[in-house]
Amino acid sequence: MNRFPPLELNRLKTYSIKERTSKVTRDDLAGPWNKGGGFNDFISGLPNILAAADFRRLVDRLALAVKTGRTVILAMGGHPVKVGLSPIIIDLMKRGVISLLAVNGSVMVHDTEMAMVGATSEDVAASLGQGAFGMSREANQLINRAAATAARDHLGLGRALGLKIMEGGFPYQEDSLFARAARLDLPLTVHVALGTDVYHIHPEADGGDLGRAGFQDFRLFCSAVATLSQGVFINLGSAVVMPEVFLKAVTLARNLGHDLKGLTTVNMDFVRHYRPQVNVVDRPTAEGGQGFNFIGHHEIMFPLLAAALIERLD
Repeated sequence: MNRFPPLELNRLKTYSIKERTSKVTRDDLAGPWNKGGGFNDFISGLPNILAAADFRRLVDRLALAVKTGRTVILAMGGHPVKVGLSPIIIDLMKRGVISLLAVNGSVMVHDTEMAMVGATSEDVAASLGQGAFGMSREANQLINRAAATAARDHLGLGRALGLKIMEGGFPYQEDSLFARAARLDLPLTVHVALGTDVYHIHPEADGGDLGRAGFQDFRLFCSAVATLSQGVFINLGSAVVMPEVFLKAVTLARNLGHDLKGLTTVNMDFVRHYRPQVNVVDRPTAEGGQGFNFIGHHEIMFPLLAAALIERLD
């Protein structure tokens, strides 16, 4: 005898599809593109489902934060500069969207090189074998001198480098995040991990200067994070440093009694990483707020967000 005879189905209970709750309706469907349409038509034509619905929700929350004068922090690694996003970020700075720009140490290299010669992103494989990787002189020298100035004058590293680039009269300084931030008197903080960047392997590098100036920037960053109630924190392309720095700033702010409820956090990267997910999207908003995760190429996703925000603000 078969221990498991085929199960009879004639006694199954069914119900009408009209009685069922469904997660997707016709109102959620995408709208086809019409030739000659505008950017708002494109955004409104996206399906009201999953990431597209989250994208519109994020734009609404970001626009509300800007309109009500709340703090908006953009934190980032070096990749956004390398894929050409500096003009987009500078435009948001000029529009008053970004309250503070926080970067890891590699951004100093790429930004300074762009200001000096209009080019960056060294071919590591071509130079590493000869021990020449990172050994170009001018940008690394300027960064280390900015660190010395910052430590001496009690400045943050970001402000000191911005002033150095402005004073240098470099031909492409209009593309520099640091120079623009200094010109706008906008806070730009640098969060250096010693040993991770090429200016650390140059003769003028001084760990004391970098540490002193970097700690000044960390305290400034924490001050901005403490005002993030109903504000927005965006992590753009930093898998480790900025998510870790942000988490420490959040706990420091809350320890001192600052209310961060209503916080919106956003992680934008081209692959999913553990730290941005938990340290940016999940943990800081657990006491109230909302976290978003958008995975895709920076050179496409961030210009889309910036354009949608500008249209929403207008």
